[in-house]
Formats: sequence, structure tokens, C-alpha cells
Amino acid sequence: MNTRIPRMALLAAGFMTLGLAGCSQYVKQSDFNTAIQQLQQKQQDQQQQIDAIKQQMQSQFSKYDSQITSMQGRVSIDTVAHFAFNSATLSEQDKPALQDFAATISKYHPNVLITVEGFADPAGSRAYNRKLGMERANAVRDFLVSSGLATDQVRAVSYGEDSNRQVVKGATRDRGADNRRVSLTVDAPGTGSVATAAP
Repeated sequence: MNTRIPRMALLAAGFMTLGLAGCSQYVKQSDFNTAIQQLQQKQQDQQQQIDAIKQQMQSQFSKYDSQITSMQGRVSIDTVAHFAFNSATLSEQDKPALQDFAATISKYHPNVLITVEGFADPAGSRAYNRKLGMERANAVRDFLVSSGLATDQVRAVSYGEDSNRQVVKGATRDRGADNRRVSLTVDAPGTGSVATAAP
């Protein structure tokens, strides 16, 4: 009997230790609520920044043929540059819009991230068009950097001939001019994650 009591006590203490260790994985409800409020405030601040970017871009790009839309945390500026068939040379007529964009971002939103998206019409192979789209994106990225944006603030990606991103489905040559383009996406700084509340 005397030997069973210490064993039972040790067993009970072990279960208590495991229970306390399990509880340490959770946060207090008040801490969770505070974290949620902070996240909501960050999201609100982020949306206000995105709305301000969109408004400024609409003002700057009103003289250019560009569609500007906003989503949660980002602004998309479509068709800021078009390219000749099988070419990645940035045209002189597209440079003023890109210079206006770089000046506005540098002055008002120096902490955002710019993604330059390159596209191609579906003529040629998929691999070639992905490469051509990247060359077009790089041409615009390099011009934005030369116009004052920081190198680590601007990245380039290519969507090539991806059908779900074509303006005129399947169009090439003269009809496919709108498919041979570069668009810009502006991302506000992220908001991070939140811990899980205790049940």
C-alpha cells in the first residue's frame, strides 16, 4: 500500500504537468482579442494606403489608356506598355507613363513592392513566349529603376501566353497587340499572422 501512494502521486503530477504544457500552446482570450484588433487595424491601414495609391494612379494615368483596379492589399495597373510583335523594346510613347508612375511611388509610397508582369501573344511556343514575356517585364523593370525606384522594390515575372491572362483570346500579329503588354501590380506591406485562442 505504501508503495502505491507515491506511484499514484507521481502519476497525478505527470498528468498535471502534461495538462499545463498543453495549455501553454494557447493564448488568453484577451490577448487573442487584442491581436485581432491589431490585425484589423493593420488591414484598415493597408486598405487606406491601397485606396490612396489607386486614387493617385488614377489621377496620374487619366491621360493614359490604362485600367486601374484595386483588390485587398494591392492595386493593378493594366496595359502600361505595349510591344511590337516579337520585340521586347520599350517604346518611347510608353515611357512618360512609367516615369509618372515611378515619381508617384517614390514620393508617396516608397515602401510598396512593385511586380512587373510580362505577357506575350500566343504566336510561337509556350517556352519562347514565357521568355519573351520576361524580357518585356525586365525592360520595364529596368526603366522604372532608372527612373528612381529602388532595385529591391521592383521585381519582374512573366505569364507569357497564359490563356487566362490574354486580353484578346488567341489573337496574334496585328489583332494581338493588346496581348503583348506589361502590367504593374502594387502590393502594400503585409500584416502577419495571429495566434490561436484557447477554447
